[in-house]
Amino acid sequence: MNITITPTETAGVSRRLQITVPAETVATYEEQAARKYATQVRLPGFRPGKAPPSMVRKKFPEAVRQEAIEIVINEAFREAVEREGLKLAAQPHVHDLKAEPGQPLEFELHCEVRPELALEQIEGFTLTRRDTVVTDALVEEQIERIREQKAEWIDDLAEGRKGFAFGITEPNHGSDATHMETTAVRDGDEWIITGEKYYISGAGDPRCKIMITMVQTSEEGPAHQRQSQILVPMDTPGVKVVGPMNVFGDPDAPHGHMHIVFDNVRVPASNMLLGEGRGFEISQLRLGPGRIHHCMRAIGQAEKALDLMVSRGLTREAFGKPIIQLGGNVEIVSRARIEIEAMRLMVLKAAKAMDVLDRQEARIWIHMVKAMVPERVCLIIDQAIQMYGATGVSQKTPLARMYTSTRTLRLADGPDEVHHMVVGRHELRQYREMPQDPSTAAVFRN
Repeated sequence: MNITITPTETAGVSRRLQITVPAETVATYEEQAARKYATQVRLPGFRPGKAPPSMVRKKFPEAVRQEAIEIVINEAFREAVEREGLKLAAQPHVHDLKAEPGQPLEFELHCEVRPELALEQIEGFTLTRRDTVVTDALVEEQIERIREQKAEWIDDLAEGRKGFAFGITEPNHGSDATHMETTAVRDGDEWIITGEKYYISGAGDPRCKIMITMVQTSEEGPAHQRQSQILVPMDTPGVKVVGPMNVFGDPDAPHGHMHIVFDNVRVPASNMLLGEGRGFEISQLRLGPGRIHHCMRAIGQAEKALDLMVSRGLTREAFGKPIIQLGGNVEIVSRARIEIEAMRLMVLKAAKAMDVLDRQEARIWIHMVKAMVPERVCLIIDQAIQMYGATGVSQKTPLARMYTSTRTLRLADGPDEVHHMVVGRHELRQYREMPQDPSTAAVFRN
C-alpha cells in the first residue's frame, strides 16, 4: 500500500504514528469493499449475494465507504507495524480520523508495546523504532521484575517439579473480574491480600506451590483497570486452604478444586504481574487460547464416547439382535459423527480467526465454539451412557467422569448464556448498522 508514515511521539512503551493514505488508494479499496458488501446483502431482483457491486455502491454509498475505510486502516497499520519494527501488545487505537470523500485518508495510530512481548530485545529494550532506545525507568523496573519472576518459577513449573493454580472465582460473583471482592492494599514494599476464593483448580495438588491471584487494587477508574494479578506462594502465612469443592459429589483428588481464604496475606510488591491495574488484560490474553483448548479436549472426549457407543452397540444383544440395530441407534451414531466433524471445523475456524483477525473480531468465533462444543459433546456422551445402561454411570467405563467434566465445562470460563449473549448481540449489531430496507434485507456469511 502506498502510505506515508510519520512518527509523531514516543513515550515509554507507546508510539504514535501519523498515517496518510492517498485518495486514489482509498478509491481502489472502495471497489474491493463494494464487492465484499455485495456478497452480504440482498437487492430486489437479484439472488442473495449476487447483486452487482456497482448497484450496491450506488444504493449504500456510505456503508461501502465505511467498509473501505476499515480495510484501509487495517492494511495501513499492518504495513506500519512491519515498516517501523514494532512489537504490539494489542490492536492500535485510531485517533483523529479525517475521511472526506475525494481527499486523502488521514489518521493517527496509538500503538502500545509491552516489555513482556519483546524479551528477546531486552538488552537496551529497543521496542519502538529499530534505531530508538527506550530507557524509561518504569520499563526497566518491569523488565527486571519479569526476569526475577521467571528465574524463580518458570523452570520448575515447565518441568513439572512444581504446580500452580489460578485464583479468580469467588463465592459471591463467580469469575466476574469486574466484581472482585478479594482486595490487595499496598503497605510499603508489600501487598496485603484479604478475601476468599473457591473452585481453585489444581490447588489441592501437593506440587502446587504458587497461585496467580486476581485481586482488586483500586475502587476508582475504569471498571476493567481496577484488577491486578499477584503471585502468592501457597505457604505464605494467612493462606488457608479450607477444603475441596466437590464437583457432582466428587472431590477430584488429588488435583482438587479448593476453597481458599486469604487472611491479611502479605507478599512482596515485586510479586505483582506486569503492573497494577492490568489483571483483566492478562486474563483476556489467556482466555481465548484457553477456551480453544477446552473445546479441543472436549471434542476428543466426544470421539471417545462415540467409539464406546458403537463398540457397545455392536457387541450387546437384546431382542435377538445387536442393540445398534434397535430403535434409532444407527441415526444417533450418524448424528454424533456429523456433530464431531462440524465441531472440529468450527474450532479450526476459531483458531484461524485468532491467527489472522484482531482480538475483537476473533473473540466472536471463540464465543461461538465455547457455546457450541460443550453442549453438543454432553449430548453425545449422554447417548453413549444410554447405550451402556446402568454400566454407563458406573466406574466400569470413563463415561460418567467424561460427562461430569464436560457438563462442568458449560460453566467454566463463562457459562453458555454469556457466550450466546455476546454472539447474539454481535449478530443484531450487524443488522442495526446496515443502512437498508429491513423488509428486503438479508445477511449472508461467507
